[in-house]
Amino acid sequence: MKIFTAAQIRACDAYTIHASGIQSLALMERAAEKCVEWIVENFPPDTLFVALCGTGNNGGDGLAITRLLNQRGYGVKAFLIKFSEVLSVDCQNNLNRLQAIDTDHVSIVQPDKYITDIPANIVIIDAILGTGLSRPVSGWIGNFLEHINNLPNRKIAIDIPSGLPADLIPDEAAAILKVEDTLSFQFYKRSFLHIESGRFAGKIHILNIGLDSTFINATHTQYRGFGAANAREIYKPRDPFGHKGSFGSALLIGGTYGRMGAITLSGKAALRSGAGLITILAPECGYNILQTSIPEAMCQTSGEKEIESINGWETMSVIGIGPGIGTGAKTAAAFAMLLESCTQPMVVDADGINILAKQPELLAKLPPGSIITPHPKEFERMFGNNTNSMNQLDNARIQAMRYNITIVLKGHHTAVITNEGECWYNMSGNSGMAKGGAGDVLTGIVTGLLAQGYEAVHAASLGVYLHGLAGDLAAAELSEDALKAGDIVDYLGKAFLMING
Repeated sequence: MKIFTAAQIRACDAYTIHASGIQSLALMERAAEKCVEWIVENFPPDTLFVALCGTGNNGGDGLAITRLLNQRGYGVKAFLIKFSEVLSVDCQNNLNRLQAIDTDHVSIVQPDKYITDIPANIVIIDAILGTGLSRPVSGWIGNFLEHINNLPNRKIAIDIPSGLPADLIPDEAAAILKVEDTLSFQFYKRSFLHIESGRFAGKIHILNIGLDSTFINATHTQYRGFGAANAREIYKPRDPFGHKGSFGSALLIGGTYGRMGAITLSGKAALRSGAGLITILAPECGYNILQTSIPEAMCQTSGEKEIESINGWETMSVIGIGPGIGTGAKTAAAFAMLLESCTQPMVVDADGINILAKQPELLAKLPPGSIITPHPKEFERMFGNNTNSMNQLDNARIQAMRYNITIVLKGHHTAVITNEGECWYNMSGNSGMAKGGAGDVLTGIVTGLLAQGYEAVHAASLGVYLHGLAGDLAAAELSEDALKAGDIVDYLGKAFLMING
């Protein structure tokens, strides 16, 4: 799924109107009908609505929705928030249509006035500002949005919450309507996918309003969403005549005294991801733990309480390094020595990333096809601070191209950034996965997929999606609260069945 800028979406609208020979008012009606379909599916007929409508095309959407809901028998009234004396052509047309049915269906809210008598059971539809916003909201409209925010009513945004920019992270003090649901036309907006701004949009529902596929396919963007269809497209069914050597070998390197759980989780996840042979290199203190916990994996040791040297990697397909490994001097030196001669692709996570941050000259020595999987703080240690998560992601694009690596920037919508600067936002996962060990599981999954011959970007994006999907399946049965990292491993099989079904 492509993620377009607001300008690209407007161009797509215009192209659709031109190519299909319809009027803009007809396209607005189509969008309103899709919104009404969603509302009818999700709210009983006795639900009452108030539609807050601006003077632009977003307001036109709201007025059309008001009319169509009335035709379906719902109780709904529109309020035209008159922050401009001039209405857009389609907004004016929909106002005329609504008033032609019954003038009581709409009231005008003049500047510096507020709506103060909305009962708590009424659902508020936000169609005030839309994606045409070019600067932060201030003055009366800013105060109006904050007033609505203070009401306890459930709120639904049409296309985008009022006050939220589509392509930027807003200022912390910006006036933005916070809603429970956003009905977005055809595309995700980038601001929906970042922690600072996505919290305003609630649950996102993408409504297909039939925008022209020729324009969509031909228009370039560096940003895309990665979902079930993408996962099915790149998934490789297993060769029924294959043997364990056919599915690759992986060396997982990690663990220190008191921190063997991380590499144990990685090893279990790598096996569950389908790799043929897994070997774990850990300090001697972890030998019994690993042999007992993961009998399917081979185990090598180095050092007593921390890894002091790295051997046995020459015959491996790929290497995963970092979970629980620590940043001790001997371990860091062993990692640096490995990078001097290793040509196999690596997956670097956790303390492996922290070692790279302390010795940035090692970044250029990562073998081709390598993947690093930092969370935002680890990324900061490597590449410096950024003002917000969107700027951090764009910095990650620069660094991925600079070092010819794939970067998995972990977060609510984990982003996979290719060595060509393309960004794939993951669409699976839930907050129950925000617990210790979940990242170690991801390292194992990605390493296991890479071992099987997936290209780096495919191993990373499919691995991140499966990781999130397994978490979703686990949460559905266990709850997000009770979900733990090991559950993600346990539900990987069901996740594979879903994309291979």
